Amino acid sequence: MLINHDTRCALDSVVELVNTAAEGDQPDDLMDVPALRRFVERNSVSDVRGLDERDLAAVRAVRARFAEVFTAGDTRATAELLNRMVAAAGTTPRLTDHDGYDWHVHYFAPGASLADHLAADGGMALAFLVVAGERERLRRCEAPDCRRAFVDLSRNRSRRYCDSRTCGNRLHVAAYRQRRREAEESAATGVGPQR
Repeated sequence: MLINHDTRCALDSVVELVNTAAEGDQPDDLMDVPALRRFVERNSVSDVRGLDERDLAAVRAVRARFAEVFTAGDTRATAELLNRMVAAAGTTPRLTDHDGYDWHVHYFAPGASLADHLAADGGMALAFLVVAGERERLRRCEAPDCRRAFVDLSRNRSRRYCDSRTCGNRLHVAAYRQRRREAEESAATGVGPQR
């Protein structure tokens, strides 16, 4: 699947935003305005002015709407969620070339709030996946103790974990150790492993 640089950046921002929510024993990563500023800096969100508590509350609300998109039951439900989000953000597509980047499209209106900026650009990036028939690429990690969101951009849509180095490896090591235990127990008792 071909995704341009801007869409990829917007998708990455959406995923990171969704994953800032408290989950299990993981605390909320957007606890205060300084945390919101760090999110903006990490994701190189352009055209952001001063941030305050209202921005924090609005971005958390957008985060909740994006989280709904990742758990929507079907394409129609996903489209309805995205349509409402993008419309509420006051989407205003415009061509721009800034900060050394070549021409690209911003979907947020000039002077938009951070929440509207994220909703417009992120919502449109997710909409492109829906239009391309790729909604199933919006996933949650399959590790039992992790529900982090991710966009599966693998060729064959086979990615199962948010991060293969952490969740994937941890589960593969656990499965390997379980097989070793079973083999050792069967060798000690003379009985084959239970299936």
